[in-house]
Amino acid sequence: MIERIAELVNTDANLVRRGRFLSTTFLLEIGDKGYLVKILEGRVASITPGPFVTPNYSFALRAPRDEWETFWTKLPPPGHHDIFALFKRGKLTIEGDLQPFMANLLYIKDVLASPRQIARDQPAKKAAAAPRFEPITGRYLNFELLGRPHRLYIEEAGQGIPLLCLHTAGSDGRQYRGLLNDKRITDNYRVIVFDMPWHGKSSPPDGFQNEEYKLTSRDYVQMVLQVAEALELDKPVVMGCSIGGRIVLYLAREHGARFRAIIGLETAAHVAPYYDIEWLHRGDVHGGEVSAGIVSGLVAPTAPDNHRWETLWHYLQSGPGVFKGDLHFYKVDGDIRAKVDEIDGRKTPLYLLTGEYDYSCTSEGTLDVAKRTGAEAVIMKGLGHFPMSEDPPKFISYLLPVLEKIRRA
Repeated sequence: MIERIAELVNTDANLVRRGRFLSTTFLLEIGDKGYLVKILEGRVASITPGPFVTPNYSFALRAPRDEWETFWTKLPPPGHHDIFALFKRGKLTIEGDLQPFMANLLYIKDVLASPRQIARDQPAKKAAAAPRFEPITGRYLNFELLGRPHRLYIEEAGQGIPLLCLHTAGSDGRQYRGLLNDKRITDNYRVIVFDMPWHGKSSPPDGFQNEEYKLTSRDYVQMVLQVAEALELDKPVVMGCSIGGRIVLYLAREHGARFRAIIGLETAAHVAPYYDIEWLHRGDVHGGEVSAGIVSGLVAPTAPDNHRWETLWHYLQSGPGVFKGDLHFYKVDGDIRAKVDEIDGRKTPLYLLTGEYDYSCTSEGTLDVAKRTGAEAVIMKGLGHFPMSEDPPKFISYLLPVLEKIRRA
């Protein structure tokens, strides 16, 4: 496989273009054999097998041969589909000067995965349609939030039971575009999505330039409650993904009676760090590029390319330090492991849906929460950490039965 990387990369004009600012040499260790891979302005100039008299490289990636071979299969199983998935499982080490590695993470990941040649499902080409508006209303809500004036951007569509949706860390409400446009949902549910302050079209509060953004569990809970109150939502369903999937556990524990039902997407009580979050806000790397590179492996390898890249685009646009500030809640302040047993998932119905390719919030983590709370849990095949945006039709097929249960209750 290693021998094919040069040919596959150099004949991919788009991949070469994306790596055009990178010239470096790195070590790729496959079991007991090492290879120096020289990159020159996005092209693989040479791949030299060891042994090396005086090895000179910027960084090194080392993993057992069987791990690389599984990583290079056409459709790798969960846990083998991304180098960070290998790293988190302790099967791969990354060492050396990480600046060129992190600054070009999306490119390097695709170089390493090039032997796969995954044939993703692509949407069929359609004849040009007449111009049309989507059935989504977007407005700005001006109100007092967390003790300060805010201008919050909100989109909604549909009628019926309020369904308040919470986006992931470092992204925004565009992730729920599939739900907002699906008549099977909007016929019975008023789907409401807001961009958190600092995210998407919601600006930070006045004076943000003099502070460091850090999301806390206390502020996050209050934010959800205050938005629901400002919109006068009567017993809404709340659904959150990733950090949103974590905060719904706090809502279930502390304010369950205020909600008709609670849905957690990619929900775990805690996530162990598997990379240094300081890379997300440094002067020597592009924060959006690093953010997208880090989360790219959390998208299932089966996701259609158009949805995959739109999901990553939201991260490429992330404001400086915003993703890092969200992860303060996700990895530090929001650890709820000691309090999960205090949640009764039957008192306020609690549903958990997690993608099998998610190595941040793992299937095991979700099933543990379900076991301890009495929640209903489903592991979604062929989906990752961003189910609602990486493959909307597939995700909605899992969501509709849950929404029907809630509607009939």
